[in-house]
Amino acid sequence: MNYDLIVIGSGPGGYVAAIRASQLGMKTAVIERSELGGICLNWGCIPTKALLKSAQVFEYLMHAQDYGVKATGVEADFAAMVKRSRGVADAMSKGVQFLMKKNKVDVIAGSGKILPGKKVEVTAIPPSEGGGAILEAKHIIIATGSRSRELPSLKQDGKKIIGYREAMVLPAQPKSMVVVGSGAIGSEFAYFYNSIGTKVTLVEFLPNIVPVEDEEVSKQLERSFKKQGITVMTSAEVTSVDTSGAGCKVNIKSAKGEEVIDADIVLSAVGIVSNIEKIGLEDVGIATDKGKIMVNDFYQTNMPGYYAIGDIVRGPALAHVASHEGITCVEKIAGMHVEPIDYGNIPGCTYCQPEIASVGMTEKQVKEKGIEYKVGKFPFTASGKAKAGGNADGFVKVIFDAKYGEWLGAHMIGAGVTELIAEVVVARKLETTGHEIIKSMHPHPTMSEAVMEAVAAAYGEVIHI
Repeated sequence: MNYDLIVIGSGPGGYVAAIRASQLGMKTAVIERSELGGICLNWGCIPTKALLKSAQVFEYLMHAQDYGVKATGVEADFAAMVKRSRGVADAMSKGVQFLMKKNKVDVIAGSGKILPGKKVEVTAIPPSEGGGAILEAKHIIIATGSRSRELPSLKQDGKKIIGYREAMVLPAQPKSMVVVGSGAIGSEFAYFYNSIGTKVTLVEFLPNIVPVEDEEVSKQLERSFKKQGITVMTSAEVTSVDTSGAGCKVNIKSAKGEEVIDADIVLSAVGIVSNIEKIGLEDVGIATDKGKIMVNDFYQTNMPGYYAIGDIVRGPALAHVASHEGITCVEKIAGMHVEPIDYGNIPGCTYCQPEIASVGMTEKQVKEKGIEYKVGKFPFTASGKAKAGGNADGFVKVIFDAKYGEWLGAHMIGAGVTELIAEVVVARKLETTGHEIIKSMHPHPTMSEAVMEAVAAAYGEVIHI
């Protein structure tokens, strides 16, 4: 079977690339060994947000009296939360199936392995006798994604020491849990399980939780987490876990010394590893470096006709990044005029409560570059909408180049800030100045006013603080 394009993997990079290719007139196929939509849709972004919404609803009911509402007999039904989460993921996966049919993309179930000569071997799952089918294409995009990273001291057994996938479908709610790693995955699960009554200890090797964020954001989240009842341990390392008993004995080394914490479950959230093994890279001669496939600005590998996008190439391992890479790659293949992605203007979001959203440089990075800058900060305690909603934790922080007025970065923590960050991304893309933001009328009362107020603070024009 001959195609214009074959995509291996149907995650947010792969399926988006396939649809865009079909829109541009290419005969396209997607090879998927598991569920359409990949990890993000089935075991990552979407089902975790469903769990987090359940936790948020439960928290509202538990604090209903704060809003003048009496609620009694409120309980967290863990099994029902998991069931709802799986239902949301299944519905979204069926949505991708519909999109494949609508756009006339062939979906081929099986495991894909690239071969020389722009060919792909598709092996059934589980493998059957007689080898796999051989497909040919003018272009092949590899979009095989990533999986949970394992540390030597944290070998996952899927029962007591688990990864994010098992954390979404545990058979019962644990009474206690140690979460190792405080990036987006670790922080979101720490919030979820703590909010429904699990005793959570969050362990981070670096000095600050959510270490990629601005330090002020990290410190605010730590305060919020501690107020919620999460035990936060920074500059700490899990050296070993004894699972021989009924639960886990977690050995943790920190500046205070060594201690042992008992927990039902240990969740390892220490990052991800690219899925680049056993897919034929060596047979074709595709270059890799430090576990990533090497590509140019338009995702072409060193071998003509072979491309790679998403978690398997350098850059942030985020769903929206993979989708944009897929579109950019396909449009370049189609001969369109395409600009390389600006990796300095990629938003990052963490969906615990309070939420975190950021784009651009942190204040520390700006200082390290020796840039003269202006910084503005607006706390949600001064926001009428935040106070009325009972969510006054957090702030919006903005950073501008003092000389040229370039918007260098924005860092937000608070309720719903993941919905606010796009304003900054668009403004930076359009090279909008701070004064243009101040003069752009923001509706009142809204959370979005905090962006305008923070910019006004940077230029000494803030009204409400």
